[in-house]
Amino acid sequence: MSDGKNGKNADRRKIELRVISEWIGDGERVLDLGCGRGILLGELVRTKNIYAVGVDSDFEKIARCIKRGVNAYHGDILDALSSFGDNSFDWIICSRTLPELENAREVVFEALRVGKRAAVGFVNHAYWRNRLSFAFTGDRIVNEVYPDTWDKARPMNAISINSFKKFCLQNDIKIMRSRFLRGDWKTPCNFMPNIFAGYAVLEISKK
Repeated sequence: MSDGKNGKNADRRKIELRVISEWIGDGERVLDLGCGRGILLGELVRTKNIYAVGVDSDFEKIARCIKRGVNAYHGDILDALSSFGDNSFDWIICSRTLPELENAREVVFEALRVGKRAAVGFVNHAYWRNRLSFAFTGDRIVNEVYPDTWDKARPMNAISINSFKKFCLQNDIKIMRSRFLRGDWKTPCNFMPNIFAGYAVLEISKK
């Protein structure tokens, strides 16, 4: 069972990498917030020759980054962002990180100060299977989008595509482009993504 779950997570990482790497240019400066083991950054260094920096609160994951040859800081994301000047990076990557942060709003604002643009990825809480699951069971959602039961899941901000778009509109943040995928994280979703997309990646910037 764990192998299957790990395999799905690895597949999802590959899909995220493919989407984000299409947007990032050769040799650009990239800061990954919640970089994990540095898989995404390591691949971008290899394929795009980027200047890569990662930030994560998990020391073991930072150690894995360093083994991969990726520059990485262990600590709080906001503290790390505060150490950089305006427009220090071409890209800030925030892939599946915002739902786990207590200060997600401030992180977005700081990310857009430090970076010229940001790639924000998140699981769409308004996905139709999520709605049905909670409506019929009144319990923690468990499906292909949210695979863990409550006792194994991390703290979560429930972000939907529409709620993130509303946040951007209210805070003068421009959505440059977006990519929506169905619950399998493979099939493009071009019709009513707030209902039918399981995962979203959006490029945002200051207006």
